[in-house]
Amino acid sequence: MTIFEHNMIATYQKHTLNFKQPSGTSRGVLKTKDTWFVTIVSEDKKGIGECGMFRGLSIDDRPDFERKLKWACQNIHLGLDKLVSELVELPSIQFGLEMAFLDLESETAFELFPSKFTNGDAAIPINGLIWMGSETFMREQITSKIDEGFSCIKLKIGAIDFQTELDLLKSIRNHFSAKDIELRVDANGAFTPDNALEKLKRLSDYNLHSIEQPIKQGQVEEMAKLCETTPLAIALDEELIGVFDVTEKANLLQTIQPQYVILKPTLVGGFSGSNTWISAAKDAEVGYWITSALESNVGLNAIAQWTYTLQNNRPQGLGTGGLFTNNFDSPLQVKNGTLQYNKNEDWNFNL
Repeated sequence: MTIFEHNMIATYQKHTLNFKQPSGTSRGVLKTKDTWFVTIVSEDKKGIGECGMFRGLSIDDRPDFERKLKWACQNIHLGLDKLVSELVELPSIQFGLEMAFLDLESETAFELFPSKFTNGDAAIPINGLIWMGSETFMREQITSKIDEGFSCIKLKIGAIDFQTELDLLKSIRNHFSAKDIELRVDANGAFTPDNALEKLKRLSDYNLHSIEQPIKQGQVEEMAKLCETTPLAIALDEELIGVFDVTEKANLLQTIQPQYVILKPTLVGGFSGSNTWISAAKDAEVGYWITSALESNVGLNAIAQWTYTLQNNRPQGLGTGGLFTNNFDSPLQVKNGTLQYNKNEDWNFNL
């Protein structure tokens, strides 16, 4: 994309998102989430992108992150392709730049991929996310998500007692069959190679759809063995972080042979990085779906619009827009277990 190269000015600004309530994961409790916005101005046009680097998880959580972001802004005249190739190990900056350049070229602000979705004529099925916490708190969330019309629920597990987590799953299954409610769990690497298979067997009693990242990433042989013997479909998530080379991506999937991969554009190099994973997954006959990574509504909007173009009919992980007290007003709405785009609602992007 080189249309606006010669007279572009780019700036960035940091923004801290505040969670409405502390959100528990196996990596700890999240209260705030830092993110960075890139703004490109060219004549009378403006493009905005979000670099939602995720501390403690992103490969680009490194001391020189802001210095690299500043460099990208100072060298915006190089154009997207050159910048992306120079920032291979900084996937969230790649994604923010992709977003900003697409927005710069769009006819309507923040409408990066015009479609039936952005016209308000189609919705994206999503999973309802249940955060870790006490049994009471998790049970309240589950009841709420079912009442809100979700037919796919994802529970983060691995932080409280495993038997308590099994009891929660059992209580759901006592009232809802697998046809009524699809259940996914995300262990965020909480199991060990020694106990993972036994835990997967116990989880499989509750007709789960899949489990994300049962053991920590980087244990390729152990994960391959698990995927071969598991009674429950395994989806790789963190395992994909930091794998940039196309051949390495293909080799990883051929070696582990998971049932699914989960793609977070912020963590794997935006649309271009995600597309190479999708291509490798198709070659390896591995399923996939798309998930946001606690971006603001700016990043979530870009991911959702792109996701719709993929026409992947599985429930996607795009329900995180309502988590923050200081998110930006946008046309995105969660309704009846789907993400929708209400064209009657305006953007309010004020930093």
